[in-house]
Amino acid sequence: MKIMNESTTNQQINKPDSLTEQEAFELAEVLKQKLNDQETPSSDQTSIRQMIAGLGDQRGALRLTFAQSLGNVGEAAVPYLCDALQNNPNVIIRRASAKTLNLIGSLKALPNLVEAFRTDSDPVVQGSSAGAMATIGAPAIDDLLQILVEPSCTAFQVGLVNLALSFIGSKAPDAFEQATQSSNIEIRIAAITVLAEQIQAQTNNSAKKALIKALSDDASEVRAEAATMAGKTLEPEDVSKQLCRMLKDQSKQVRKNTALALMKMEATDAIDCIKDAIKTENEEQVRSVMNVAVNVLSKS
Repeated sequence: MKIMNESTTNQQINKPDSLTEQEAFELAEVLKQKLNDQETPSSDQTSIRQMIAGLGDQRGALRLTFAQSLGNVGEAAVPYLCDALQNNPNVIIRRASAKTLNLIGSLKALPNLVEAFRTDSDPVVQGSSAGAMATIGAPAIDDLLQILVEPSCTAFQVGLVNLALSFIGSKAPDAFEQATQSSNIEIRIAAITVLAEQIQAQTNNSAKKALIKALSDDASEVRAEAATMAGKTLEPEDVSKQLCRMLKDQSKQVRKNTALALMKMEATDAIDCIKDAIKTENEEQVRSVMNVAVNVLSKS
């Protein structure tokens, strides 16, 4: 079989194929039989390009057959799928290409998935690209975190990136601790969020230690986020003493988040600390939050 290699020219890859409805149906029938017989479809250039053309069919069942067949072809189909993802004018093919790359989970596709996520305006392409990056796993973390801190990253993309990071974190629990040491504040915050999820899921024994360390981060934004995550995931005996000290933090947001965290974790032993902090608190909003925390904890 003729399998595409590095010498294949861009011209060979980029020229899109097309299938009539009848051709697509007939090819899908052949591929469906191969899937049923657990046979790998042909991986020559012509066959792969025809299957990719089939990804643009309006019939969902046929598109699924083509996607599954390309998934079975595996690595040999990756360059063609990447090209379709970035260059095909048919948005249905771009969507299906990203979904098929998700099935394959090849690290070779990562640069193209990142580019498609950044530049394709279609939300389904973005979502499927993020899903494929999540399937690739830990090697995609740095790229996902970098996307997260780019000024052009939209709220929708932020949500997709966080979902992808959460998925990776559930499969590779130790992969985010290095990110907590990043020089970028936003990356450290994103890593803390994933670590908190791991604490809740009990999938990473060292995540608690990393989160507690983040409470002493140089950046007030990180300390504030760490306090919030601690309130959601840790027990009073783990961190209430450190949180009590943070009630005197220079940042009002840190002080506010800390009071809320103590309330959230029902740290009744911190009532006196909060009362003491109220006496010297100059920010009315923060003082109000502290008073609420005392009232709630007093009723616990």
